[in-house]
Amino acid sequence: MSPTEATIWPMIAHAALIFGLYILLSTRRVGAVRDGRAKAEQFRENRDEPAESLVVKNAIANQFELPVLFYAVSILLYLVDADNPVTVVGGWLFVALRYAHAYVHVTSNRLRYRRPLFIASLLVAMMLWLWLAVWLALT
Repeated sequence: MSPTEATIWPMIAHAALIFGLYILLSTRRVGAVRDGRAKAEQFRENRDEPAESLVVKNAIANQFELPVLFYAVSILLYLVDADNPVTVVGGWLFVALRYAHAYVHVTSNRLRYRRPLFIASLLVAMMLWLWLAVWLALT
């Protein structure tokens, strides 16, 4: 597999994370309604979300913040042929950190663990953008 093709796979893996979080959100919401901890109307009006589904909802929202920059840089690296084995590893590292971040988010939700994972993924994304800038400046 060429680095160009390999650049796409971390994005696919991240999309799988998001789909999985949506399934988890649905499962937790249905469970809350079934157990009488919530009413379906709460979700229609988006108010009074039970804590066990709120953390998943927030984890999903978080996957559309920093990861947007990851998708943009991955696509740009692909388009300008600036991807290479190092950027592919960077992409996989970013996604692995996002999986770990989401796991902490929907389980213990402890900032002590979540914050370093976020910062690490931020640094990886920044390094990918820096590589793109250097590539464009030197080619």
